[in-house]
Amino acid sequence: MPLDRSFIGRSYPPAPVYEVGREKIREFADAVGATSALHRDPEEARLAGYRDVVAPPTFAVILSASANSVVVDDPDLGIDYSRVVHGEQRFVHHRPITAGDRLVAAIHVDEIITKLGNDFLTVRAEITTEAGEPVTTVTAMLVARGKEES
Repeated sequence: MPLDRSFIGRSYPPAPVYEVGREKIREFADAVGATSALHRDPEEARLAGYRDVVAPPTFAVILSASANSVVVDDPDLGIDYSRVVHGEQRFVHHRPITAGDRLVAAIHVDEIITKLGNDFLTVRAEITTEAGEPVTTVTAMLVARGKEES
């Protein structure tokens, strides 16, 4: 059964605050092979004009993926997560994420389309500081594969 298209345009309340830590930035940098000292050394980051170590550009996926669960877990949407694959991810950075940031992510359903029995769900996470300063916009497309015919 196709996903409920009435979800298009739906917004969800912001996820709980996520405090960005130096160690999380270092771990993420290690995981993605980002070798810059800006991700590890606070002094190097300050010399480059940042207030603390800087997260790699894709670090925002930690917040967006977690926040996306509010949509995926919504029983009224009707998505079978066991059939979901990641289709696409885009980042628009309004400013770098740095250690010490306290961020929230609010999720919006931008599009739901069905092609060849597969549902394409596009969600957008607006990541801001607690005070509402824009930090990063993350757009993700999830593909719920259709069930195979017997």
